[in-house]
Amino acid sequence: MTLHPPLYHLALDDFQRARRKAAMEQLLARFSGRSTDLLSYEELRQQLRAVNQTPRGLQEIPLDKIVGSVGRYKDFTRTFLPRQDSIEHRWAKVKTAVHDLTGVPPIEVYQLGDAYFVIDGNHRVSVARDMGLSTISAYVTEVKTRVPLAADDDLEEIICKARYAEFLEQTDLDKIRPEADLLMTFCGQYRLILDHIAVHRHYLGLEQQRFIPEAEAIASWYDHVYLPVINIVREQGILRYFPGRTEADIYVLLAEHRAELTEVLGWEVSSETAVTQLTKEKRSPIQALLEAVIPAELGSGPPPGVWRAELARKRQSGRLFDDILIPMGAHPADWRVLDVGIGIAQLGQSRLLGLHVVDEDNIPEEAVPPEAVRAEFEQRCATAGVQGQFAVEWGHVASKIVQRSVYTDGIVLPVNHPPETVADRYASGLQFILRHCPRPILTAPPGAVRPLTHALLAYGGGQTPAEEALFVATYLAAHYQVRLSVVSVGDNIQTNRALARAREYLQGAGVAADFYAEAGDVVEVVQETAVIAQADFLVMGGFAYSPLRTLLRGSIANRMLLACDKPLLICR
Repeated sequence: MTLHPPLYHLALDDFQRARRKAAMEQLLARFSGRSTDLLSYEELRQQLRAVNQTPRGLQEIPLDKIVGSVGRYKDFTRTFLPRQDSIEHRWAKVKTAVHDLTGVPPIEVYQLGDAYFVIDGNHRVSVARDMGLSTISAYVTEVKTRVPLAADDDLEEIICKARYAEFLEQTDLDKIRPEADLLMTFCGQYRLILDHIAVHRHYLGLEQQRFIPEAEAIASWYDHVYLPVINIVREQGILRYFPGRTEADIYVLLAEHRAELTEVLGWEVSSETAVTQLTKEKRSPIQALLEAVIPAELGSGPPPGVWRAELARKRQSGRLFDDILIPMGAHPADWRVLDVGIGIAQLGQSRLLGLHVVDEDNIPEEAVPPEAVRAEFEQRCATAGVQGQFAVEWGHVASKIVQRSVYTDGIVLPVNHPPETVADRYASGLQFILRHCPRPILTAPPGAVRPLTHALLAYGGGQTPAEEALFVATYLAAHYQVRLSVVSVGDNIQTNRALARAREYLQGAGVAADFYAEAGDVVEVVQETAVIAQADFLVMGGFAYSPLRTLLRGSIANRMLLACDKPLLICR
């Protein structure tokens, strides 16, 4: 190669400038923790499990997409700055000879995904980048891998892709379900997913009483375990709370969160519930401040309609009441709550979640030991053929019931002595539960347990709690074969408007009902109508007013609790 001395000396100067830039780039990398190493093609080919290669001919490729080399990966940085003084003369000769790269032979590269690796032409690439060019001619051979590489992948991302490739080689998930993408940034967690698949295969075999081939188990796990959770994640936009994470990351997070909840609660928690609770933990500082400065008794509780909105997002079964909370006290009369719950569970295939709260500051002298309560609860559920799980908590009874209620779909609550005065209501645990519980509450008043076969809906229309009550009553009539009557109290205009709205809604759901338009005191009229209609229980919205107004004047729900001897289903 004939050299032009002045150009050669200029090229040597350019090389030294490039070496200084490389040294500075490596120094900064020590502080940033981001590697500047050029990638080794052979290592990545093995890690990403190359499957075949195809010649793609001569192309113009972006220089910034060339991130590695077959043999010279130690001579240059990730941006192809020279790292070795020993290549100075070779680099300068190439710079002098090519000058503007006109007429220079194309380089040769392998393409892995979005990234390119130099087979021949490393110095030409370095010189071209030093000259500020954006593309270079190259003969391209595309190498297919189990996991595609991106040109801007850092070392950690490459390690994760290598782990994913190992997972795919073990499972062939990319062949069984080509649309699947389980790439994770928690790249050490593929063992957990393999364990999930193994457990699913085991129970699938027990359910179907046969040997389940591995490929069939993997497909079933993806379709019936993984994908339903990911669909909820997508519908609720969960990824926005976890920037930089993938859907498979969230699946692992939810699996761990669900296991933690199950251990803490003593109940098995569904994936849907774990998703909902994980998003709730991402609350704003303002929300936390308000909770700290507002007394719990005066807090507004959850906004009306929250329960149904959560239900629409999470529920896959189509059932309204999958899990019902049954607070089990030490009083023998509290067992009627379980009897009511068993009746509901038998109608709707529900699971009963028993909760016994021990208030260490207020333990009755003849309190039943928690383990005795558990044994009786489990025995009664088994006898009735109902699935039941039991947990014991220590602390303030009303607070624990509210805390636990968010993991359920409804509560059956014993009501022995509803608070009558303002002072009593302020201190009442019942009032606290009614105000703060985000789920429908069915009260169990003293006396014999009645069959819940005929509901009277007290419906005024307009406000959200009333709409929630209409929604629940419609579901009970449609799915539990509960007979339904509807009463509206007010003047002619109010009652006609409300009943027209209720009639239209029920007709849309294919539900028949009897309708009553009445005037007078709401509580008295509803009670009288319940007798006339021969209703077994009442359904109504609750707590449309502010906490202070409710405490001072009483709500319709509070007045109904005092006056009515029938179960009352309160919806908000």
